[in-house]
Amino acid sequence: MNNKKSSCFLAYVRQYRFCAGMFFLFSLVFLLVFSLYDLEWEAVIYAACLCLLMTAVVLGIHYLSYWKRHKEYEKIIDNLPLLPEGIPKAFTLTEQDLQELATGLKKILDARETQWQEESKKSMEYYTTWVHQIKTPISVMRMILQSEDTEEHRELAAQLFSIEQYVEMVLGYLRLESTSTDFVFQNCDLDGMIRQAIRKYAPLFVRKRIRLVYEPVNMEVLTDEKWFLFILQQILSNAVKYTDQGSITITAGADKVLRIKDTGMGIAKEDLPRIFDHGFTGYNGRADKKATGLGLYLCRLTAKRLSHKITVTSEIGKGTEVSIDFNTIKLDCE
Repeated sequence: MNNKKSSCFLAYVRQYRFCAGMFFLFSLVFLLVFSLYDLEWEAVIYAACLCLLMTAVVLGIHYLSYWKRHKEYEKIIDNLPLLPEGIPKAFTLTEQDLQELATGLKKILDARETQWQEESKKSMEYYTTWVHQIKTPISVMRMILQSEDTEEHRELAAQLFSIEQYVEMVLGYLRLESTSTDFVFQNCDLDGMIRQAIRKYAPLFVRKRIRLVYEPVNMEVLTDEKWFLFILQQILSNAVKYTDQGSITITAGADKVLRIKDTGMGIAKEDLPRIFDHGFTGYNGRADKKATGLGLYLCRLTAKRLSHKITVTSEIGKGTEVSIDFNTIKLDCE
């Protein structure tokens, strides 16, 4: 508080230093004139003291008004959405010009924000429609591939599954970036959600001969089932993608932390701090060539919206462990 007062006082002095300089210049002129006419110094000093006293009173009142106005503008800065209705009446032409400038800039900003929201809404509607339309040919292709069990059809089915995952990732990305994400928090059976994710990726486990280690955890967690499944599926997708042999282990203890550990290639130590960054693929992504750098970014973004904490530990050649902590901010279920 004292720092703000001192900074305001210094700003006041800087702003009115020209007036102060002129005052002292005029005082010197009067002293020079009085000395030329050989007036008594007692009268000069008396008049000077009266002038200084009146000046101090006027400056004190003026500075108090300056300080109050500064506080009014501070409140406006803290509540910028109230602009321009909350701006106090201008005292000077400069203030009036600045207020008109701020009002004009706000109108431009509001217009651009409205335009951006309309464009975002149109893009969301377009891509949402595209995602739902693309699901129809995907379903048809899956039915055709299931009609004959051959090595070629199994390979095509695996590639089709990847296409479907990328489509779901796009839809998830658009929904998370939207301001109207449909989160519904409730107590959910963690085992039920894990089993749903496992069933979805079961063909890939079988195809790559990866062993799944999982025992029921018998736990309920406060989350959004649809969005938590999105996180879980992204993590399992990465685990299967970067594990050529060995196992994937899913565990959860009394600490209410879900852990998914694989025996895959692992993540380089220098890449770990950036794996949740948008578009970051790291060494593994550059080797894979198909990595988008969106999977873990969306996981972190979704987990943050769900009030969960997600962390990753890894070692090259030994595998990766992803932990989802449900012991963050306490929420009430609907």
